[in-house]
Amino acid sequence: MSSAHFNRGPAYGLSAEVKNKLAQKYDHQREQELREWIEGVTGRRIGNNFMDGLKDGIILCEFINKLQPGSVKKVNESTQNWHQLENIGNFIKAITKYGVKPHDIFEANDLFENTNHTQVQSTLLALASMAKTKGNKVNVGVKYAEKQERRFEPEKLREGRNIIGLQMGTNKFASQQGMTAYGTRRHLYDPKLGTDQPLDQATISLQMGTNKGASQVCVVSGTPGEMWWGRGAATPVA
Repeated sequence: MSSAHFNRGPAYGLSAEVKNKLAQKYDHQREQELREWIEGVTGRRIGNNFMDGLKDGIILCEFINKLQPGSVKKVNESTQNWHQLENIGNFIKAITKYGVKPHDIFEANDLFENTNHTQVQSTLLALASMAKTKGNKVNVGVKYAEKQERRFEPEKLREGRNIIGLQMGTNKFASQQGMTAYGTRRHLYDPKLGTDQPLDQATISLQMGTNKGASQVCVVSGTPGEMWWGRGAATPVA
């Protein structure tokens, strides 16, 4: 099977724009740190082009076997494309078991087809962080925080159920200051008259509505067969 089956042609349009943005995020300083780490562990020289030197998956498989012996049972030395892809796939499975999170791991084509070297670099940095967490001497990456588990006695857990968190709200420091007391007379004023507004809170503006001057004149009422208009006037209904 020819290598043309695996290699893509040049990217155009949106694909080229995305590829260029990913390439801009690539950190060459990190590449040098990763190169020194991998070559120091495996004892093999990667070559001038870092990604091309990892493309066949051989160094990657040997590298994870140094970190975790027996991770990859068979390393294919063949130059056939499918053997090289198999090496990369075995490396990905091995680092997953080693502890690298799936969302941090590149896909085989990201390396083999040169589509996303930035993601390959991110995966190797995540591997470095995991190796450092496991106690390996690594000069690149950051050490993951160790999990801290806390255990509480049943009595403490029961006490916690009686406490209301502040996220549920609280009435601490609440008061009725500024509220109209029950039974207090509430004054009315008309803002259209231009009079000064009262300074207290016991006054209702006419803009809020009022029942002053209200009556039941012209209110329709009655019983079946009758209709009453106003007070004392009745009109029989047939």
